[in-house]
Amino acid sequence: MEGSKGESVFNSLNLNPQLFINEALNTVDDLVDDAFDFYQSQASAALKTEGSDRSQDLTLGISQVRALVQLGLDKRLAMWEKYCLNHCFSVPEGFSLPSNDESPGVTSINHDQDVDLDTELDLLRNKLSEVRKENIVLNQELQALERQTASSNSQISHFNEALQLYEQSSVNDMFQEMIKTASELRAKIGKMKKRRTEEAKLAKVEKVHTNGDISHHHNGFSNAKLDDIQEFLSDLKKI
Repeated sequence: MEGSKGESVFNSLNLNPQLFINEALNTVDDLVDDAFDFYQSQASAALKTEGSDRSQDLTLGISQVRALVQLGLDKRLAMWEKYCLNHCFSVPEGFSLPSNDESPGVTSINHDQDVDLDTELDLLRNKLSEVRKENIVLNQELQALERQTASSNSQISHFNEALQLYEQSSVNDMFQEMIKTASELRAKIGKMKKRRTEEAKLAKVEKVHTNGDISHHHNGFSNAKLDDIQEFLSDLKKI
């Protein structure tokens, strides 16, 4: 970044990206030193190696562990430094610092843009809140419709059961009515047969009386012919 356009831009703003990165790296190194110093003191106290031959072995072992940790940490911090210089502190193409005459206007424009963005964000938040409220209302209405549908289905089921019972009852009533009508018709037919039989008997008797000599009934059968008597007896047997 040294000698580049970006450096001049940061210098004009009293900023030094490399100084910031170096301070961050120094802070990490200080934290690592403090961490391993604390680790060594705790390990020495727990293992009781102070003043013994094992103290040097402990120090050597901790140094080797720190070397491994420091190697991986340095690689990651180098990548972080490169990322910061290439992305976080890079100056876009075509960027130019405003002159003293333009700075108030530019500041005003940027402020207006920020205000517009805040306004749009507020509008979006309000719309989102309204949509959530509408969603709650729609869910409530949907649940109410589901309950009504369940109730309607139950009523339809009960109606179908009642209709089925009614139809069964109607069939039974019609069957009983047919049986009653048939019985009445059979009784009427029986009466008609009996009446016709009686009428036929009366007609035969009248026929006998009409064909015979009426005087025979007053004076007896003394003067009747044999054929007439036999015919009369035959008619009586049929009756």
